[in-house]
Amino acid sequence: MPAWQAVAGRLRVSYFPPDRGRQAASFDSWSDVGRWISDLTSDRRRATPEIHQKALELTAKATTWLDKVRALATFVQNDVRYVAVEIGIGGYQPHSAADVFTNRYGDCKDKVTLLSTMLAEIGVKSYYLLIHTNRGVVSPEIPTLEFNHVILAIALPADVDVSSSSAVMHDEHLGSFLLFDPTSTHHPLGSLPSNEQDSSALLVSESGGTIVRTPLAPSAENRLLRVAKLTLGADGTLAGEVTEMRRGAVAAELRTAIQSAKEGDRTKVLERIVAYSLSGFGIQNPIADGLDAKDDVLTLRYTLRAEGYAQQAGDLLLLRPRVLGVKGENILEDKPRKYSVDLQYPSLQGDSYEITLPPEYEMDELPAPVTAQSPQWSYSSSAEVKNGVLTYKRVFERKTVLVPLSGYEEMKTFYRRVATDERALAVLKKAAPAPK
Repeated sequence: MPAWQAVAGRLRVSYFPPDRGRQAASFDSWSDVGRWISDLTSDRRRATPEIHQKALELTAKATTWLDKVRALATFVQNDVRYVAVEIGIGGYQPHSAADVFTNRYGDCKDKVTLLSTMLAEIGVKSYYLLIHTNRGVVSPEIPTLEFNHVILAIALPADVDVSSSSAVMHDEHLGSFLLFDPTSTHHPLGSLPSNEQDSSALLVSESGGTIVRTPLAPSAENRLLRVAKLTLGADGTLAGEVTEMRRGAVAAELRTAIQSAKEGDRTKVLERIVAYSLSGFGIQNPIADGLDAKDDVLTLRYTLRAEGYAQQAGDLLLLRPRVLGVKGENILEDKPRKYSVDLQYPSLQGDSYEITLPPEYEMDELPAPVTAQSPQWSYSSSAEVKNGVLTYKRVFERKTVLVPLSGYEEMKTFYRRVATDERALAVLKKAAPAPK
């Protein structure tokens, strides 16, 4: 479900001190909120000679606008530790860029303040963008300080090609911006964390504030491709090599889980993922390539062994061709639903398995191919046998993030079709004895 703050009832109260009346600071509009934030931060982005020198040093070898911005963004993202020291108004007012640069630590608004200051030193304009890390909490109809995070909106020149970036926001009045979160450790310039996408945010300028909508990355940016070459024994044991290639939000989630685990517990992270699909399995020789490269593909390789995977029934062997990956069983509840569904991020996922069958058996029945299409989702699967090898392929795409209550039944229908196909079995029968 969405965050509880996004669905809870709200009461907005405006208070005006008797001695000041309507002259007191008030939030009658988002412009008022923006002006209040702008006043709090007006003297915080003053560059020191040291900041100026560092900005020039970091961008000295950069030849393009994008390379220069990336150099400064990477510095603040990696070299300034996240530490929140919020006392009194410090929950809203950042420390000065000079203090953040000197101490090399700060919270989200501190890091944004330093980056904005350094960008200004190379002639790049940028703005605070206030957001909530739970989608739907900020209501465009209610001007309040309902924010818990700050990222940066970097003004884009018209001649800069950012077609490969999903973190570009266009506004007919304000122009185009490249959005960046220097607090995130897994998202480089050009990419936003999934919980900051497709969300209402406040763009703060000298003249006030404007509510904008952050962009939603396409499903292809959050990719998962799983490939396996496996062998099935006559006793039902399945064993072989599995490779997973992840990028975008699908990679960021796993990177966070692996890096947060103790060194000896990292394999357990992978085991928990596989346990959604299998029981009685073992994993050996796990390798993770690209674990520290946030802008690259995360590739996992491991050896899998699952005893009793295929079930014997007399002379038959029952095999589920979809070995790994569960797409939607956990949302197929029958209880009446009251709220919309937040699916976190769009995603494009594919599986391709080659299963060498035991020579003692031959294929008797294969699952029928499945195709399911809608504007929000798509799914297809197929299975074939050739030269004693069962090849199973499927593609799953989720194109949306928030499903309204009115679309819940349609979503359940789609996911039920997917779940049925995921449980489908191939039937093998004992091969006839070869003639003597």
